Formats: sequence, C-alpha cells, structure tokens
Amino acid sequence: MSALVVRGAVAVVDGVGGVHTGDVVSVDGVIVDGPAPAGATAVDATGCVVTAGLVNAHHHLLQTAFRTLPGTRGIPMREWLPAMAAAYTAAGVDPELTGLAARAGLAEALLSGVTTVADHHLTWPSGADTVGMARAAAEAAAGLGARLVFVRGAARDDPQEAAASADAIVRALVPGAPGGVSTDGMLQVAVGPAGVHSDPRETFELLGEVSREHGLRRRTQANEVVDVEIALDRYGARPLDLLEEWGWLAPDVTLAHLCDVTDDEIARVAASGASATHAPGCDVPMGWGIAPVRRLLDAGIAVGLGTSGGGSNDAGHLLADARLAMQVSALVGPQLPASDVLSLATSGSADGLGRTELGRLTPGAAADLCLWDVSGVADAGVADPVAGLLWASPGRRPRTVVVGGRLVVDEGRLLTADEDEVVARLFERVGR
Repeated sequence: MSALVVRGAVAVVDGVGGVHTGDVVSVDGVIVDGPAPAGATAVDATGCVVTAGLVNAHHHLLQTAFRTLPGTRGIPMREWLPAMAAAYTAAGVDPELTGLAARAGLAEALLSGVTTVADHHLTWPSGADTVGMARAAAEAAAGLGARLVFVRGAARDDPQEAAASADAIVRALVPGAPGGVSTDGMLQVAVGPAGVHSDPRETFELLGEVSREHGLRRRTQANEVVDVEIALDRYGARPLDLLEEWGWLAPDVTLAHLCDVTDDEIARVAASGASATHAPGCDVPMGWGIAPVRRLLDAGIAVGLGTSGGGSNDAGHLLADARLAMQVSALVGPQLPASDVLSLATSGSADGLGRTELGRLTPGAAADLCLWDVSGVADAGVADPVAGLLWASPGRRPRTVVVGGRLVVDEGRLLTADEDEVVARLFERVGR
C-alpha cells in the first residue's frame, strides 16, 4: 500500500463546487475519506491552495515542435493550414518526432499543473508508421508520469486508411480495454476528424464505426470561422447541421471551439448530450472569436478547457488560458467567476473525456493534485486566494504536482526527466 497526505493548505478546491480546509489523503493513487494511514508520506501545503490536477481537453502535442514559426502568425486559417503542413513535411513527421514533441509538451504540461492531456493528433503522412507514432506519444507520457488521451485524428486522410490506423492503434495500445482506457487509467485512446472543413462524411462514419466497436470517445472541431465558411460553401449547411446528419452529435462526442454558434445550435448540442471544449488561447489570436461559455453552461452542456496546439497557442499553460477565458467571457456575456472557470479546467474537461474520476478531489477520484503557492508578493492583498489563482500572477506555476498519488513535480522542478535534455533533444531533431 502507498499512501500520501497533503496537510496545511490555505484552501482545498474539490473541483465540484466545494472549497474546504483539512487533509487530502490518497491510498494507492485514489482519494479517500478519513484520516491518513500510519506511514503515509506527508506533503506540506502551508501557504498553498490545493486543486485537482488540471485537465487539458484539447491539445495538439506535435505542434510543440513548431512554435512561433515565421509566416504562421496573424494570417487567415486558409493560409495557416498549408504553412503548418509545409513545416511538418520539411521536418518529417515520424515516431521519433512525435515522441520528442509529446515529451516536451507533456513536460511543459506537468510543470504548469496539467496532469491529463488530450492530444488530438492530426498529422499522419501517407504510409507512416501510425502505430509507432501513437506508441511514441504514449511512451513519452508514461516516462513522465502524465496521463494521456491520444486521439487518432484525421485531416484530409484517406478515410479507409484513417479507420484502419485507428483500429490498429487501439489494438496495439489498449487491447480489450473498456472505453479505450488502460487498466491504470494513464492512457486512453479516442478518435476524431479535424472537422467538416477538412474531412468528408466517410471519414466521420468510418471513425465512428471504430468508436462503436471499441467503445471509444469521439472528438472533433466545429464552428471556428473557417469551418463555418467552408461548410456553407461546400455543403450549403452549417457544421453542426452536418455533424448531426452524420451521427456526430451524441453523448460520446466532444466539440472543440464552438466560437460561432446560434441559440438554436446550442439547444441542439445540449439535447444531444454532446460536450464542448473552450480554447480561447487559440481562438482569440487566430481571430475566430470567443465561445459563449455562459450560454453553453446555462443550456446544460458540459464545457471543458483546452490550450490547442503550439501552432496557434505557443504555450501549453492551461491555467493561463483559464485566466484568459475568464477575462474575455465579459465580451460575449456575463463575466465568468474564477471558480467556474477553474471547474472548466478540471472536472469540466474530465467529464468531456468520459473520465469522471479525474478533475476532482473527492473520495474515489484519482489522486491527481496540484499545490499552488499563494504566499508570495504576487498574491499580496488578494482577498480570495481561490479567485486569486486566476486573477493574480498570470504566469503562475504549481509548487508540487501529484499524479496517481506519485510526486512528479516538486519545488517547481520535474522529477521524472531532465528538462534540459528534453529541450535539447527536440531542438536537435527539428534543427533549430
């Protein structure tokens, strides 16, 4: 038996609307009620707010290797997509690059308090070792001690090839696992086309068949500006009309972005049981707009938070994007309270992944948690330390991060890898 107890916190945010003080106890990687067992490892949380580990519900880890590339900023998405594609081709996307980019992106995530990342991988060169690429990302996560949701995506891929690849990845990485989730909960496999702007009905249908066969979650991107424009031009319909017709408005589906949605569309998403992911750190700089999160929540839609990838948002810092989400919410509705946005980044994201054991600090939940030091000058004068997590100190990083009851970050340092080596290997691979 392994046990951990976190003591002395200023506040403990449970992820489901509660804030309290007192010990947080885990046994064998699971939060338990009651006192810590004898011999439990004690973690001093004096001066800290404790939250559940953050859950990044929408990322593109490969793009970690392609941040701030010339010619990829301040341009329309129609130009951005081929610019990024050219960079991928020049670098040569293979298992090595996939693994190194994932390793850097996941290291950044842990150091930012993110314990689970959903990686919507969309770049699959024809004839590539797709199982090897997926395995490389999974091994990177395992080595660092991060949870990974690997999404076998598609972006103009041959539909048959994409479906065969997705099936092979499931059988290789999580064979026979209910819901595509490994026994230890550290790895999950899902499927998801990039969007109706990129992929035809056949891709959605075939990946849907793989999903049904293996019980996987489905994810796609919808209603960014270009998505709406292309759907209207190509099909004479809006993206959500097509997704509904193609069987992709359902409880197992999560829709990222949703910047341009009508009240009727929100009602239809809510009625379908689909969930949403807000990604303001991508949507705002790309000029796509701001998802109406308050309206989505009021309609009963589960909403999570994601950073998207390094090609549009050069940081995988989910708490910083939570702060942005809170600030820009006032432009499309009432100001979202910090506590609500923190819930988006924890339990809201986890629920969209079908992982109700994540993103919360309640009995039976996974022992994924962060200690955020609120005792320094950046928090001087803060009346509400929980709200201050978002309002104060934009670059805030956790002091300690625990995943499954195991310390992976302490005193702001990664315990599971050499950060300098992670950086050097990626730069060496991409020649920068």
